Amino acid sequence: MNEAETRAEYIDPKLKASGWGIVEGTKVLREYKITAGKIQTGGGRAKPLIADYVLVYQGRKLAVIEAKSDELEVGEGVAQAKNYAEMMHLDTTYASNGN
Repeated sequence: MNEAETRAEYIDPKLKASGWGIVEGTKVLREYKITAGKIQTGGGRAKPLIADYVLVYQGRKLAVIEAKSDELEVGEGVAQAKNYAEMMHLDTTYASNGN
């Protein structure tokens, strides 16, 4: 199962069951653009940094969730999630492969 399927079949339903995006004041931002990408020589840009999910409560960003394919170990997304959270000045991160 690829990353998109992991998100659709495992992570999205768990977030919904937990009330994210349903309970008043909560939002789930999917594919949240953190940066536009480094400016490279010649004026082009590198690939932007995009978090799979950002959890928001009452307008305040609380946490980053990084999703990975179920064929990868859950730890594969931890460093990436921590990096994104640090860039966004958040204290909480999650990584999931759906298992």
